[in-house]
Amino acid sequence: MTSTASEIERIDPPLAADEVATLVGYLDYHRQTLRLKTDGLSSEGLNAVHPPSTMTLGGMLKHLALVEDYWFSVIFLGNDDAEPWKSVDWDADRDWEWHTAVDDSPEHLRELFDRFVAASDRIVAGVSLDQLSVKPSRRTNEKFSLRWIIVHMIEEYARHNGHADLIRESIDGATGE
Repeated sequence: MTSTASEIERIDPPLAADEVATLVGYLDYHRQTLRLKTDGLSSEGLNAVHPPSTMTLGGMLKHLALVEDYWFSVIFLGNDDAEPWKSVDWDADRDWEWHTAVDDSPEHLRELFDRFVAASDRIVAGVSLDQLSVKPSRRTNEKFSLRWIIVHMIEEYARHNGHADLIRESIDGATGE
């Protein structure tokens, strides 16, 4: 289910930096952690589950690609959903990205994730953390600051990286930070 040793380099967030560098450093650290947890796995590995959960590492890559696009492009910039999300019947399957990852190759899942992370990075570059989103919260009708979105994304990754730790260990025994 696995291949050769990882060439992915994960850089610790800065210990003493301004707010932007600190927040982006933590976001990048968690993105790299997910890449490490999924690195070297074949389709079989990316589709493995750790019962009773049906969560997979492939589904996690696709889900976090969606989350990157949703928060940075759709909510922050006000763009329409990008493909492949735009064509999805979300009413038919609220967890479509999790369920359909099994049909995607490892290369496609990694490319999808990397593409949306790169797009998010371009959106964040040079923008003030105080900049407000175009779209407001559905609950409060208040707009989100970029700071809030980045902190939320760090939380989202940290949560799912905990899941990824357990799933990866159940696949091939690989553990680590």
